[in-house]
Amino acid sequence: MSYVSQLFQLRRPQKIRFANPADLLKQFPKNIVITLDRIKNIGITPGMTVQEKSKLGIFNHLNFFQFITGIIVPVVGLLNAHKFPASGWLIVCMPALVSIGVLILNSYRLHQLALLAYFVLYPLFICVNYINGISLGAELSFILYGILSVFFIQDIGYMVFSIAFSMVSYFFLSVILKKYTYQLEEINFIAYLINQGLAILYIFYGLYLIKTENGNYNTALQQTNVEIKKQSNQLQQQAEELDQLNSLKNKLFSVISHDLKAPMYALRNLFESIDSQDMPAEEIKSLIPEVKKDLNYTVSLMENLLQWAKTQMQSHTVKPQLINLTDIVDEVMHLMHLQAEAKNISIAKKTKGPVYAWADYDMINLVIRNLVSNAIKFTPAGGHICIGSSEQQEFAELYVKDNGNGMSAHDVKRINTHEFFTTNGTAQEQGTGLGLMLCKEFLAKNDGCLRIESQPGKGSTFSFTLPLGD
Repeated sequence: MSYVSQLFQLRRPQKIRFANPADLLKQFPKNIVITLDRIKNIGITPGMTVQEKSKLGIFNHLNFFQFITGIIVPVVGLLNAHKFPASGWLIVCMPALVSIGVLILNSYRLHQLALLAYFVLYPLFICVNYINGISLGAELSFILYGILSVFFIQDIGYMVFSIAFSMVSYFFLSVILKKYTYQLEEINFIAYLINQGLAILYIFYGLYLIKTENGNYNTALQQTNVEIKKQSNQLQQQAEELDQLNSLKNKLFSVISHDLKAPMYALRNLFESIDSQDMPAEEIKSLIPEVKKDLNYTVSLMENLLQWAKTQMQSHTVKPQLINLTDIVDEVMHLMHLQAEAKNISIAKKTKGPVYAWADYDMINLVIRNLVSNAIKFTPAGGHICIGSSEQQEFAELYVKDNGNGMSAHDVKRINTHEFFTTNGTAQEQGTGLGLMLCKEFLAKNDGCLRIESQPGKGSTFSFTLPLGD
């Protein structure tokens, strides 16, 4: 079958369905809201700020409502054609046409021209109506224009002109020019009352819009200031952290270039002397303790450096598990007994049964090892160290207590503020200050906290807490 024959073929007439009036009534409010929203968004562009979009939406709504009210008088003129001449009817249509023109200009994104048309042409055409002897009963509208010009117009000169023009027009039309040929009050008193009432409503609506918009703008400014302050604090904190890391980096390079080099040179010189000079066993044996001490320091330093480098590369990698602090203490005591015996220091353990915590095993092992090593370093020969642990109601606690030199309140404060520094031990053992820094960092990653109690000449107690194991 050809296309033409299909087009003209007879078809069974279809039943026409009419919309249900009840459904139309239900959808009417929704359709009104959709229409108002579309009018509000006329001329809005993505590049506008929130405040600009809000002001333009208000401006569009005002012009739409003023168009609706602006056609009241022309409709009254049509219904009372014998009282209104044709030229008068065309004149009273002008304000409504201005509102339509403003919306059209906004749709073409000519926003400044739309403002100019509204604040100049609208009051001008109302004046033309009154000058031609047609009283619209809209004198109060001039007060509204003065209020809205403050809200919408950014240019001070333009704003002052608009306010002055509106106020002068209001004074002239309401006070001086009182006699009109055609008065809406006489032609249709109800329409006159509606016009007056709408003018009052518009004035209060304009004030409400200004107050609401200013309130929203102030709130937005406060939120912006809070965000800026928050970002500023974050940037300042990051700058301080970067400064600390940079300082730490410089000191670490200093440690690596100086402290690691000396033990290696000492060991090399010892072997060169043995190889080239055929040194007797007694002389070699006399040199070994000093070399051993340097190597012990180097091993501890290398271990801390490697652990620190590991944490920097895996800053968010923490593997918590159920750990027994008592077992870790036994392991550390076994590892440190030679270092303690070299200074004739006794280490006692005060723990009743296992003490369980929820933390990363390797990190806590290094923390305890550093605290015990630090206690040995600052305890004089013949001193003693006590290691204890216990389970409290909400956390597990471990402490390392010594009867060594102790520290001043100033040094304790420097440690608590993450200041990088070091001092020599009782046997002139060297340190880097990296150990305690790692302890604080590892404990923080495991929801723990390091506490220091010390007095010069009365020893020190380093303790920390960890979450209890289930």
